[in-house]
Amino acid sequence: MLTDTPGLHHVTTITGLPQPTLDFYLETLGLTLCCRTVNFEDILAHHLYFGDPSATPGAILTCFPYGDVDPGRLGAPQPTAVAFTIPSGSISSWRQRLADRGHEVAEETRFDERVLSITDPDGTPIELVERSSAIAGSSPIEARKDGPVPSSVGIRGLHGVTLTPVDPYATAATLETLGLERVGQEGDRIRYRAEGTHARVIDILDRSMPYGREGPGTIHHVAVRAASVDELYEWHDLFRERGYETSRVKDRHFYHSLYVRGPGGVLFELATESPGFDVADSSPDALYLPPRFEADRELIESQLPPVTIPGGDGRTEDESGTDETDEAVADETGDQVDRS
Repeated sequence: MLTDTPGLHHVTTITGLPQPTLDFYLETLGLTLCCRTVNFEDILAHHLYFGDPSATPGAILTCFPYGDVDPGRLGAPQPTAVAFTIPSGSISSWRQRLADRGHEVAEETRFDERVLSITDPDGTPIELVERSSAIAGSSPIEARKDGPVPSSVGIRGLHGVTLTPVDPYATAATLETLGLERVGQEGDRIRYRAEGTHARVIDILDRSMPYGREGPGTIHHVAVRAASVDELYEWHDLFRERGYETSRVKDRHFYHSLYVRGPGGVLFELATESPGFDVADSSPDALYLPPRFEADRELIESQLPPVTIPGGDGRTEDESGTDETDEAVADETGDQVDRS
């Protein structure tokens, strides 16, 4: 019997050169580098995983750095924004931090939540959403403690993602099939929510947009958590019976996945929470390769663009609370295991 998804597993974006990506997500947003590996569909390209110190499913943003290529174009049918959770009382500090670093920052209130909007170095829309549940001790996700952003105001996982499909009704049906419930609407934004403890929000925009083009500055897909590999096969059969485009169940080394694209056009991934990133028994700063790629390490390392993993910016961590006067804040391949 299929289990409703408890929420997001990760969101994957496409970026340009890897160094600005590393600098932005580690230094500006203060995320943790969970793993630096390669794109399993293109082993001569990086795949970067950012998240919380425990690499918790629901806290992870992954990036495919495509290099110095033409930029992508946001549009339908794509995920068109990814949102992170920040603690209540931290938004002023974040606004100042981002402005000091040259970002154009917009602020709005949405579903009674305060939201800051910026873009990453390639133009991908990034949002920070204040949540009382993100205060230390209330959130299941811990902020990074040794980074440039004081942990008291640090990001605590994903909040959600915004989708712009070509058929909002069809995408809504996909979300309801996965177990999310419609909980509200503001203007052309319809909100769905999962029943888990974190990373539960998916918004659908009922808005006409030109077709997007995959490339740096766009979001490739959104992944939701699945209970087990066995359930992935059940999801595979269910979606296939309903006429969705489905992949085989794939071994992504850190988890198993199924990719699904319905009539709404947005690419979804269903991913298990295990085995997790503990299988990467090396420092996140080092290039991790699954055993099957180790024989080609010398070739891979010679072809990847060199990167420097940024460290802290010298600030002392401030655990004094979340007062607003805080001075700083801040289709891979894998082993297919299809049984069909």
